[in-house]
Amino acid sequence: MKYSHRYFALPTQEIAERLENHIDIHRQAYNYTRYEYTHIEAENIGSAYKHHDRLTDWKHEFPVFREVHSKALQRTVKRFYQNLSNLKSRKEKGIQVGKLNWKSPREFQSMTYSQSGFELKNTSGRNATLWLSKLGNIQIRYHRKIPDMALIKEVTVKKETTGDWFVSFGLEIDDSEFPEKQDLDSLSTSNSVGIDLGILNYIHTSDGKAVGWLNLENEYSRLRREQQKLSRKRKGSYNYEKQRQKVAKIKRKIRRKVIDYQHKLTTWLVREYDAVFVEDLDVSGMLQSDGNAKNKQDVAWRQFITLLEYKGELYGTYIVQVEARGTTKECASCSVETKKPLWVREHSCPACGFQCDRDANASLNILQRGFTELGLGWPESTPVETALPTDTHSVSAKRVVETGSFKC
Repeated sequence: MKYSHRYFALPTQEIAERLENHIDIHRQAYNYTRYEYTHIEAENIGSAYKHHDRLTDWKHEFPVFREVHSKALQRTVKRFYQNLSNLKSRKEKGIQVGKLNWKSPREFQSMTYSQSGFELKNTSGRNATLWLSKLGNIQIRYHRKIPDMALIKEVTVKKETTGDWFVSFGLEIDDSEFPEKQDLDSLSTSNSVGIDLGILNYIHTSDGKAVGWLNLENEYSRLRREQQKLSRKRKGSYNYEKQRQKVAKIKRKIRRKVIDYQHKLTTWLVREYDAVFVEDLDVSGMLQSDGNAKNKQDVAWRQFITLLEYKGELYGTYIVQVEARGTTKECASCSVETKKPLWVREHSCPACGFQCDRDANASLNILQRGFTELGLGWPESTPVETALPTDTHSVSAKRVVETGSFKC
């Protein structure tokens, strides 16, 4: 499995200037790759590996490319072709796309060392040292240890819009190192859970727990004030740049609070249950639909599901995405569909009389579909009426106090 760890970097002023220079050289390499892709016959290029053969000629023609590490330069060429592949994939799905544009200095703020040219040293304390070829040593805040069984495949250095530097380590762990998952035959409604990603609550589980939304009202109020101040500054001036960094730092704080909240919530889920079933949401389509788009974007559901899948591997938990269509309309007891407007928060089946919270009904449907997806079927000995507690236990988002735990 591949995943990444991200650390705050503290380069000296000299190293920071050299980093900026190297990143700009990589930006020029990216743009020149784009130029050659559109001006050279396809037999000589067309893939990152073919294009790598041209780098020797680049260095003879443009000596500036000799200043950066060769593997990092190859990775920049590959970056162009990865972006091109992503663009083609979106186009094949029917999404209207343009073409890859020329990168300006503001749009290109990172570079990646792949396979070689880096070394992580002095990792015994809270700080560590990252050595990069042709750059030197960079201090990083080593707030969490990289697992011993993890192999560092690549290192990315990035300067954010706030002016801060960060280092990301691309890690790879062999699947045999992960804990084994429970036998499918041992799964039941007592150690499995269906999750409905809701509107009034962030999640609602099939065993009656509801976790509230993260309150970001203060952060968004401050963001609006600072953005208004930014709009009054003359673009390009010193005061504009200073105010722009203030806005960027508030946005970064919001992103950090959301990802921290999701980390704690997903860790609790994979530790608590042997199987977690969640809706396979078309998030991009939901954002393009009318109404409530901002809230849908703020909750970052796709990011939540990605974290859940990644942590499921680490903790040996089944993470299964099920068909989302109809989970709210369908009765969890008799499967009869009943249309409900968004403001109706109770499920009351006209066919069998089953009543419960709207989100609780959806989570039970997700639980049933999860068992079906695994080829187990719905346990007959556990009827839906007994699977749902009579009272729903609601947990405020403020009570998520530490990774993997809830204060109730």
